[in-house]
Amino acid sequence: DDDTQDAVFHTVVKGDTLSAIAKKYLGDANRYNEIFEANKPMLTHPDKIYPGQMLRIPGGKA
Repeated sequence: DDDTQDAVFHTVVKGDTLSAIAKKYLGDANRYNEIFEANKPMLTHPDKIYPGQMLRIPGGKA
């Protein structure tokens, strides 16, 4: 089952956090680790995201 065709992407802007992005797309800020895991090895730490990065949101709703 290839879920890449249904992938949602989010471009990080200043002030974004993984938990805020998780709340927006996944409905639960505590699911930030799912986004972190889906974006390794680009992301090395959940608190280190930078404006301009394009994050893949697993199972996200646009």
